Amino acid sequence: MRIRMILAALGTVLSMVPTLALAAPGGSTPLLSGEVTQDRISVVVEGTGADVILIPGLASSREIWAGLVSKLRQNHRLHLVQIAGFAGLPPVPNQEGVVAAPTADAIAAYIERQRIEAPVIIGHSLGGEVALMLGARHPDRVGKLIVVDALPFYTLLFDPSATSETATPQAARMRDAMLMASPEQNEAMQNASIARLAKTETHRPSLVGAAIKSDRETVADAAYELMTTDLRPEIGRIKAPVEVIYAYDELYGVSAVNVDAMYRSAYVSIPDVSFSRIDGSFHFVMLDQPERFSSAVMKFLAE
Repeated sequence: MRIRMILAALGTVLSMVPTLALAAPGGSTPLLSGEVTQDRISVVVEGTGADVILIPGLASSREIWAGLVSKLRQNHRLHLVQIAGFAGLPPVPNQEGVVAAPTADAIAAYIERQRIEAPVIIGHSLGGEVALMLGARHPDRVGKLIVVDALPFYTLLFDPSATSETATPQAARMRDAMLMASPEQNEAMQNASIARLAKTETHRPSLVGAAIKSDRETVADAAYELMTTDLRPEIGRIKAPVEVIYAYDELYGVSAVNVDAMYRSAYVSIPDVSFSRIDGSFHFVMLDQPERFSSAVMKFLAE
């Protein structure tokens, strides 16, 4: 079933252009195409038009958005985020042991410094959690949110009655096991994980490569944070319209009706939320069903 496949993949993972200066707060330096770097994130900017910020997931590269970028770049200014420590981008000191929350704060600061008005935020997986944090904790800095195959509390996949407290021991065991894995074990785990998360085999090598190039401690901390952070009490503060795009495949062995119910229950407190299920896809829906994914995104942007 779908839930078991995602759990198996998560368990596998967890057990194991010129540079531009950022404008100072209140400054007026225009944002042009290129790359902007700051603590926690690097941002590649391309295209012109309405602003869209795209955030990849755990141990992923911004390259996962290539198909969507080709559809949007003519009419949108795209801000392609890369999270420090993922896919070869050097990590930053992380004494607090969290990744998603400071990433959300860094993107909020980027929006303010670059004077970006009401951008659309699109986040996949862990990036979806970052998007929810932005909407809930910085509600006046976002225009719309698109959350891709992500839940506000990932441990609901394990246990619908879970709390952050009950999730902590298992999350800690998973984090510790991942840090203890040898390089060979880590590579084997990443290959097994990606096979469960990407249905399209041709995309798997690049996804595995990005994961292997990611800093192990950063990924382990982020995975622990995902498993223990419950955003459901916060997401009711989101003012922006939210679109939740999620994957479904008959190979999951659970009915589409049950998957629909799980997502709607998790997001029930958001005032303005809509849902799009894309069939025939695993977790990396933008790679498994690129045309249908792009169509769902563009439809929501046009509304």
